[in-house]
Amino acid sequence: MAASDTVDETPGSTQAWSPRLALLVAATFFMEFLDGTVLTTAIPNIADDFRVPPADVNITMTAYLLTVAMGIPLSGWLAERFGARLVFCLAIAIFTLASLACSLSQDLTALTLSRIMQGLGGAMMVPVGTLLVLRGTPKAELLRATAFLVWPGLLAPVLAPLVGGALTTYLSWHWIFLINLPLGAAAFLAALRLVPAAAGDRGRRLDWLGLFLTTLGVGALVGGLELVSTHPAPWAALSAGAGAVAVACAVLWMRRVRYPLFDLGVFSTRTFRAMATGGFAYRLTISLVPFLLPLMFQAGFGWTPLHAGAMVAAVFIGNIGIKPATTPLIRRFGFKAVLVFASVASAATFVLCALLTPETPEPLTFALLVCSGAFRSIGFSAYASVQYADIAPAQLTSANTVSATLVQLAAAAGIAVGALLIRLFDGLGTFPDDAAGPFRGAFLAMAVLMLASTADSLFLPRHAGAEVSQRNAQRV
Repeated sequence: MAASDTVDETPGSTQAWSPRLALLVAATFFMEFLDGTVLTTAIPNIADDFRVPPADVNITMTAYLLTVAMGIPLSGWLAERFGARLVFCLAIAIFTLASLACSLSQDLTALTLSRIMQGLGGAMMVPVGTLLVLRGTPKAELLRATAFLVWPGLLAPVLAPLVGGALTTYLSWHWIFLINLPLGAAAFLAALRLVPAAAGDRGRRLDWLGLFLTTLGVGALVGGLELVSTHPAPWAALSAGAGAVAVACAVLWMRRVRYPLFDLGVFSTRTFRAMATGGFAYRLTISLVPFLLPLMFQAGFGWTPLHAGAMVAAVFIGNIGIKPATTPLIRRFGFKAVLVFASVASAATFVLCALLTPETPEPLTFALLVCSGAFRSIGFSAYASVQYADIAPAQLTSANTVSATLVQLAAAAGIAVGALLIRLFDGLGTFPDDAAGPFRGAFLAMAVLMLASTADSLFLPRHAGAEVSQRNAQRV
């Protein structure tokens, strides 16, 4: 095994990072993120096969997302206790076998249970895979490493409707899961080769109460947000509120216990805290774009799903097209300037999206969405790197697990906020006689929300994350 293909599991290791390992972890992320939303286009077919109402099939998506969110808090402890290699390989195996079980399901109950098992594997793959990459990456190479890890979260929400639609139309919904089998098998074998075995800390204690409160809180929050976006009711808000209370209790407990589930001291680091404040607002708002655009094009403009999907692909082009320039931009201007630019530019594209009409020349609409995707990619990459810029090696596991949990919450909150905004502007009648009116209002509200991220970034120190961006070393 080549030295360049391995990663030292010792915190603070400065061993040269492995692009092959980073690419492997990114590929597993893509599978996990894609399966979170790809099922949407197959819901009618699954409902027909199982002879149930289409609305009932939504439980399979909710169960998956809930399991991922609730499983993340435990993943960090498992990686420390049993070794990141073992847990990562086990996660891939569980995810792959669960995908097979999903494809073989004969009724909705079996599919839902299989999705829960799949979510359990996904909950471990994301944070533990990230930890493997971060531990072997010196800060000077962190920008390059996170560039690999960011693209699955950018591309999966955009590609999911296209992939799901194509597989369901030309094959069957079962292939949405069957396609994971060869991918999962290849990832498992690659992980055995690329990730060295390392003993875990057998004496590491588990904060049971902290785990219970955190898991309960995250589950109730995500569940409540999911319900708010699909079946708004008082008890949905009650679930989200109860989740917030449980999380608050978990924080109070972990601040006083000797061996907490998370080291909350990570929030004293300003660059990490930026991920939980402005970064949370940024991710929440950005996650709305793949949700709102297809709806506006179909319900507002009267376009076909294929037409709308082809136009939304412009966001994907922007994401990929700007990737080679993202790291040079951060190195040239620093994190603060890039984060401010990305959020302001994204807000501007939201305002312009609100002004689109069916008569807008399609090349102009396409160009706008390409720009929106590019700004989205820049901001994602910057936040993914700056959050770990000043984290001490001993705090890396806690920072990584907390970050992964907040990412899940931001995504769930984004969809809920989007659905609520559409209902709000539809009820207010702000844009009478305009089928796209509620979506226009939602995009304008998104622009205002994005500026909250801008305000937070403006308070970052001028040279925030300089050790990672190496801006000082370049004298710019």
